[in-house]
Amino acid sequence: MSMSSSTEALSRAGSRPRAAAHVDLTVHGHAPVHHGLRSWQRRHRLRTLVADTTAALLGLVAGLWARDVVLGEDPSLWGSPEATRATSVVIAVLWLLLLTRSGAYAPQFIGGGNEEYRAVGQAAGTLVAVVAVASFAFKLEFSRGVLLVAVPTMLAATVSARHLLRRRLAAARDRGHCLQPAVLVGDARAVVDLAARIRAAPRTTGLRVEGVCVTDPGNPVIRSDEFADIPVLGADADTLDAVDRVGAEVVAVVTGPSTAGHALRRLGWALEQRDVDLLIDPGVIEVAGPRLSLRQASGLPMLHVERPVCSGVRYAAKLIVDRLLALLLLVVIGPALLLVGLVVRLDSRGPALFRQERVGEGGRTFTLFKLRTMCTDADAQLDGLQDRHDGNETLFKLRQDPRVTRVGALLRRYSLDELPQLLNVVRGEMSLVGPRPPLPSEVDRYESDAVRRLRVRPGMTGLWQVSGRSDLSWVESVRLDLWYVDNWSLSLDAQILVRTFSAVVTGKGAY
Repeated sequence: MSMSSSTEALSRAGSRPRAAAHVDLTVHGHAPVHHGLRSWQRRHRLRTLVADTTAALLGLVAGLWARDVVLGEDPSLWGSPEATRATSVVIAVLWLLLLTRSGAYAPQFIGGGNEEYRAVGQAAGTLVAVVAVASFAFKLEFSRGVLLVAVPTMLAATVSARHLLRRRLAAARDRGHCLQPAVLVGDARAVVDLAARIRAAPRTTGLRVEGVCVTDPGNPVIRSDEFADIPVLGADADTLDAVDRVGAEVVAVVTGPSTAGHALRRLGWALEQRDVDLLIDPGVIEVAGPRLSLRQASGLPMLHVERPVCSGVRYAAKLIVDRLLALLLLVVIGPALLLVGLVVRLDSRGPALFRQERVGEGGRTFTLFKLRTMCTDADAQLDGLQDRHDGNETLFKLRQDPRVTRVGALLRRYSLDELPQLLNVVRGEMSLVGPRPPLPSEVDRYESDAVRRLRVRPGMTGLWQVSGRSDLSWVESVRLDLWYVDNWSLSLDAQILVRTFSAVVTGKGAY
């Protein structure tokens, strides 16, 4: 072929129309993905980043100060100040990187659950390991004493700052702000129950229900009052159209025959293209995250629910710690307790200590001790007050109870009348944290679910005491106690004890 022929052929080839640069997936029903955070999420992340940076600097300053105070500022021991500052900056940056790596900034953990705090703890442990290995490998002259002070300080400051930011976010969510619009999918009864749970706890779910898509459009419950303020956006097949129409950022699916398997998988693919999160409600309620794990079987993910911990080494450790702490507290506050008992005797006729039969672990009865807050014939006056009570269908409560003495009202407000129960803890009849110990007459009126409260040892304080006390309904009190029984852990006990102090100081719900 001649040169001219070759040139002509190339010219003809060059004149052909070019192939399309890409295939438009929108034509195939897949919308383009728009990744990114909402403005309130970006602001919250920025505040968190500033708080974490401040915590890192605070921890390093505290560690260096402690080293200089204890061991002196001799440069021959620690190297030049420039090297120390450079190492400190590296550690601060490493702290932020490890927080990112552990998922401490993941948007799905914002505002709820313990995953955020668990990620911070994991980052702290990794930081110690990385600095220790680097110091050994590269012969860095960095004091281990600095780390001993700096890391706990950084950890405490970071957790405290994030807790304050979480409270700020929770307050905004209570006002209806900083919520992600969500569409719920499932059968009518299931989605209305899920909607009620989401609306009852906006600060932890972070969701706002924009509407539902039901798998059974003919269900009569859709026309009931429960659906009065819940928009029905269509059937389950209309989910994607509903998501696009209301601008949903989350789709929550209640699993069922038509919302599982390949149908759920295809929905997940389509939502991925829309940058919409997919949440799946497996129907397991009141179970904490640590008890849930996924088990794989031939590619099928199955949810494994661990049995509640009501025995074993950890539970035995709880009971031992309870007795030791109760004994220590009795020794410390014993003189003050005797003085309060004397004031009770002087205020009204009768003994200072009130004894009452209660039902404990396994249905065993025991004598509960309290400081007397009522007149001695309080039980005889109870029948005449039944129609005035402010309690619920099981527990008798009266905000302005005429049987309560002047000193008794003050003791009740700050829960000081409960302090003699430390004797019950030392005797092994009660725990520091646990469900409320019921009266035998109350147990006689228990439904089957409520009896499960007696599975564990009753406590001086518990979830219902730190969540509203006497202001809670009977159903709410039972729900909280059952949640505690099912999800008990040592860390949960520690959280409740910390919250008890706040509840006692404010006196909310105490009467």
